[in-house]
Amino acid sequence: MKILVTGGAGFIGANFVYFQLQNHPEDQIVCVDALTYAGNLETLAEALKNPQFKFVKADIADRAAMDELFATEKFDVVVNFAAESHVDRSIENPEIFLQTNIMGTQVLMDCSRKYQVGRYHQVSTDEVYGDLPLDRPDLFFTEETPIHTSSPYSASKASADLLVQAYHRTFKLPVTISRCSNNYGPYHFPEKLIPLMIARALADQSLPVYGKGENVRDWLYVEDHCSAIDLIIRKGRVGEVYNIGGHNERTNLEVVKTILRELGKPESLINYVTDRPGHDQRYAIDPAKITSELGWIPATKFDDGIKKTIQWYLDNRSWWEHILSGDYQNYYAKMYANR
Repeated sequence: MKILVTGGAGFIGANFVYFQLQNHPEDQIVCVDALTYAGNLETLAEALKNPQFKFVKADIADRAAMDELFATEKFDVVVNFAAESHVDRSIENPEIFLQTNIMGTQVLMDCSRKYQVGRYHQVSTDEVYGDLPLDRPDLFFTEETPIHTSSPYSASKASADLLVQAYHRTFKLPVTISRCSNNYGPYHFPEKLIPLMIARALADQSLPVYGKGENVRDWLYVEDHCSAIDLIIRKGRVGEVYNIGGHNERTNLEVVKTILRELGKPESLINYVTDRPGHDQRYAIDPAKITSELGWIPATKFDDGIKKTIQWYLDNRSWWEHILSGDYQNYYAKMYANR
């Protein structure tokens, strides 16, 4: 099987590439990434050594580039991770989120229709459901929860989801959608909460926490997410949405304090800052559907996963230090200047 992985130089996409190469060595993986600020080709350094893997630098919203790629490669499956995904950035500049997350999705589906791709999978987020109140721990997002977005980022992802469902109904495109809770693990870009806190704590810098740190997130270890998507693209029912959650709810403050404790750093590093506009209170997913239909359950408890994640950042300092210094953006030129 030949699989197109878009956004494969990003956090979850790269982990999915490695999951596929390890668990399905017979498959061919083609990775497309525009290598914007969050795309890091260094993340794929080991994958680039594998003859079953190929990297292409391109923007999914570039219709001509995608058409040529689909015509040449003849994909069996498309898994679309490519997205602008940082809420704060979407508040500062919504337009790029609409371009990549909505128009890019349309281009990929048009090419999937034209070249008769067997399965198009859209990687979405639980943020399309909005949020849940902190005082109702009995409530969870299900696949039937109405879409109710809070930020330009989540609105762009929800728009893409609706477009995917429309292409299935109107054009019979064989699609699936997954909506996940907050991921963490190796290769997480250091602007996000957990890697940001690890990096700043190691440097004995202040750790900015929005509001009182009471916002609750359901944390999903990235390898568990990859295993769920792998099941969906191979065994999931066409046209269906599957929620993927970790059953690991923590407040942001609990997460930060756990990181400090694991690193032996004082809680005095915590700095409470003004909350961001429209900050969702609580995310919590009920993954009963994917468990009952496909037998998937999250394998990693947060207390174990956060230890593994922190250790990975300790063992791979050069990776995230290159990002913080900006050197990672020169990696593509170094690798491909003479090719």
